Amino acid sequence: MTEAAPRAAAFFDLDRTLISGSSVFALGWAAYRHGMMPTKDLIDDAVKSVTFVLRGASDEKAEGVKNRVLMAIEGVPVADMRSLGEDIIPQLEADVRREARGLVDLHHDAGRDTYIVSASPIEIVGDFAEAIGLTGGLGTVAEVRHGVYTGKLAEPFCYGDGKADAIRKLARERGYDLRLCYAYTDSLSDLPMLEAVGHPIAVNPDKGLETVALQRGWPIVEFSRTRKKVVKRTTAAVGSVALAGAAFAIGWSQGKRAARPKGLLGRLGG
Repeated sequence: MTEAAPRAAAFFDLDRTLISGSSVFALGWAAYRHGMMPTKDLIDDAVKSVTFVLRGASDEKAEGVKNRVLMAIEGVPVADMRSLGEDIIPQLEADVRREARGLVDLHHDAGRDTYIVSASPIEIVGDFAEAIGLTGGLGTVAEVRHGVYTGKLAEPFCYGDGKADAIRKLARERGYDLRLCYAYTDSLSDLPMLEAVGHPIAVNPDKGLETVALQRGWPIVEFSRTRKKVVKRTTAAVGSVALAGAAFAIGWSQGKRAARPKGLLGRLGG
């Protein structure tokens, strides 16, 4: 009997990687409109969201956001959280980077599954992943009793080491060979996620991640803010730039597929 080929997947951070903005702020705004968050909290999260976009995340900010979300949903029915997705998901879909969408398509063509890995609630992450055609999502899982959130976590916070743990758990369940897997993120806080796979790629990196990537020879690519080009940041990024540039050229916004350069899927390992 022929041994089955090893399986692999590609894991995408959400904020400033797959999308250009902050999913946490989108969640906060939707919660405010549904009466789940006071105006003051919304303003505080707006400031933190802008700071995050400009400077990247920090453990202190992430801990604050985690606590804010858990407090906000305590006593809220799960069905109400699902309803927030009706407001949030269209916003997130509009914010998906063309280059990132192209990368997802190319990984699918190479036979890899694709996942979002985010600190945002699993209910939102999972539905969003399905909406944009990914295999699935890994997110923060809150404790639920009798269909209502308790305000506590059911699993480790999907941030930092928590993201890497979630990826390893999924790999064991699905039979992925992590040495053949890819991970894309912008933040130094996601270093454990990058270290968990054989193909770590820094996308639009903050200063901390850029320094680590340069030291370790990891590819660094930057999606132009104008969405008109992909900028190379390191020599190691040449293949990734070709990959991301081709992904952009596929023409996601037009819904058409173009011929791929020779060797592209070889760089992907397909």
